[in-house]
Amino acid sequence: IQRLTLLWSQKGVCIMEEIDKEKLPHHIAIIMDGNGRWAKKKFLNRISGHIKGVKAVREVVTACRELGIKVLTLYAFSIENWRRPAEEVNALMGLLKEYLQKECAEMVQNNIRLNAIGRVEDLPLDVQTTLRETLEKTKPCDGMILNLALSYGGRSEILHAVQGILSDLQKGKSKLEEMTVQRFHEYLWTHGIPDPDLLIRTSGEFRVSNFLLWQIAYTELYVTDTLWPDFDRKELLKAIADYQSRERRFGLTSEQLNGREE
Repeated sequence: IQRLTLLWSQKGVCIMEEIDKEKLPHHIAIIMDGNGRWAKKKFLNRISGHIKGVKAVREVVTACRELGIKVLTLYAFSIENWRRPAEEVNALMGLLKEYLQKECAEMVQNNIRLNAIGRVEDLPLDVQTTLRETLEKTKPCDGMILNLALSYGGRSEILHAVQGILSDLQKGKSKLEEMTVQRFHEYLWTHGIPDPDLLIRTSGEFRVSNFLLWQIAYTELYVTDTLWPDFDRKELLKAIADYQSRERRFGLTSEQLNGREE
């Protein structure tokens, strides 16, 4: 079995974490929370926290690529985030555009395909243009998917899916009796992407905040008190190690999974 072993020092204590590379989560989703609190703790404005958060994004994307994670979904901007002060929203849109422009070439070089889910039509036109260009340039890449949730909300996604189904029913493109869980998934913004195996939430908040409500039915949840700007490779590996320590039964018993049921 291939294993990746890491050593690091925490409060003067040497800690070893072993990651089984044959049991990696296929899809990791992250609720990136805590930029504002990180800035407040350091007596900085909230925008400074978002700027530092972008650096954390770069580190985590790189770590996932090097580990061999196939899909990474980041909750970058929710529908509810539009209600924040205009100055903060404008700064976030500017940071998104800058990130896409700066990282596009590296994504292509590292075989990372960008994908976006959410009401991207809500984004400023210049950001939409940059996003479309990045999506197109990274389209041939097949090593890893970086999936950005932009102007995203889980309830809106489910409503969008239902509207699509009703439209197809009215047009005769689909039949109600043919609708299954698998068919429903085809109408979601995440169609073609497997459900997350692991959902990480930073900043210690125990809620999913309207994120991937349909997709996380059997996802393993991991909550850390670490604020997003401080979330790094070490923290990611700790989350993966915790994930690998769990038994995923999907409604079955341990005996069934281990082939020991009489």
